[in-house]
Amino acid sequence: MTEAPTAPTAPSGDGLWAPARRRLTVGLVMTITLVAFESLAIATVMPKVEDDLGDLHLYGWVFSGFFLASLAGTVLTGILADTRGPALPFGVGLVLFAAGLLVGGLAPSMVVLIGARLAQGFGAGAIPAAAYVAVARGYPVALRPRVFAVFSTAWVVPGLVGPSLAAVIERHSSWHWVFLGLIPLVVVAGVIAVPPLAHHGRATAVEPTSGRRRRMALTALLVIGVGLVLAAGTSDSGPAAAVVLVVVGVPAGVYAFVHLVPAGTVRLAPGLPAIVAVRGILTWTFFGVDAYVALAVTEARGGSTDVAAATLSATAVLWTVGSWTQERVVARLGPRVMDGLAFLMIGVAAAAMVLVATSLSAWWGVVAWSIGGFGMGLGYAPLSVSALGSAEPGREGQASADLQLCDLLGVSLGTGLGGAVIALGDSRGWSEVDSTAVVFALGVVAAALGLAASRRLPVRLPGVG
Repeated sequence: MTEAPTAPTAPSGDGLWAPARRRLTVGLVMTITLVAFESLAIATVMPKVEDDLGDLHLYGWVFSGFFLASLAGTVLTGILADTRGPALPFGVGLVLFAAGLLVGGLAPSMVVLIGARLAQGFGAGAIPAAAYVAVARGYPVALRPRVFAVFSTAWVVPGLVGPSLAAVIERHSSWHWVFLGLIPLVVVAGVIAVPPLAHHGRATAVEPTSGRRRRMALTALLVIGVGLVLAAGTSDSGPAAAVVLVVVGVPAGVYAFVHLVPAGTVRLAPGLPAIVAVRGILTWTFFGVDAYVALAVTEARGGSTDVAAATLSATAVLWTVGSWTQERVVARLGPRVMDGLAFLMIGVAAAAMVLVATSLSAWWGVVAWSIGGFGMGLGYAPLSVSALGSAEPGREGQASADLQLCDLLGVSLGTGLGGAVIALGDSRGWSEVDSTAVVFALGVVAAALGLAASRRLPVRLPGVG
């Protein structure tokens, strides 16, 4: 009888907070905290931003544009991290992130805000990609599940404070200060995180220059292709223009995607290809709903910004609880079981959000979407650990870039599809009740597809005995 694997352990005195790793751990946690504050705070006030700036049909672009730009930043960071180390792209990313916050905080229109989000998103793409490389080079495989659990814990304080603080700032001052108030956090994160990252230099095995240039060109083509498809869904130029955008965008995006990700990703081939593909489906499913939860509970159900804040806070906290739960059981149950449970819970939560949007009190959104947050905590980190465990030595930057590429592509397409539904509803005179209900129903469909795809994941955690 084969002995069941036990949870991975690290040698005594060689944990996350050992002297050799303490500063790196603190720096990475600070960075994740910054990203968490930004994500939750801006998502909370976006319905009020739309009330002020108008252009409801562009609502989805505030999210999908951010993540499309993040996709480009992630791939570039993966390349630079392997050739120059993670510190340089990480520092540049923080500068761009701060610039995007500054312009966004001063934005006089939705178009300017979207432009700011593009700059901010490109900078934000560098942060997780550089962090993944640092995890791969700075922590043994036995510690990595715990590292990602700690990263999720960094969402606790922002999850509890960020949405409520954003609601208070918006109510007593202006939503502009939600953007501008985050800039000092960027400075603090840079001071703490960049120096320890400098100790993790270039990879020993580096992709040839021709290969790196090809990846950058394909990334640009992918962003353009996906951007055209998303523009077709929000265009008010008529069906003919939308058809042209789709006809041009789909082939370009598909060609670039197939040649960027590991061979076999589209058909969910075992190993890294399936891990990367499922990660994209997971983020599509969750964030395609999450981006419109605040809109549903405020505009569709008449709840206050405080209700939206409570919903996002509870979701973030339950994500953290789910992440610590997976840290204890993932080595025993494996990523296939963990992500199957994740898709099941997110699907149930999305179905519950349909009821919230159409008939239940706005406060039920706190309960409904918290289930999705817990599911995301169960499924997200095992894919991160599995990807790093499946990467070739010295190619952790490329593996993390592949994972983050599908990660962000899933978010972009999920939020973009939801934005297209909102734009369609706006042009046809639908109520927010009907539009958001359709968005959440699409989340149920995506969860069902993800549940089927999760059967292609490894039974055991790669790299752990």
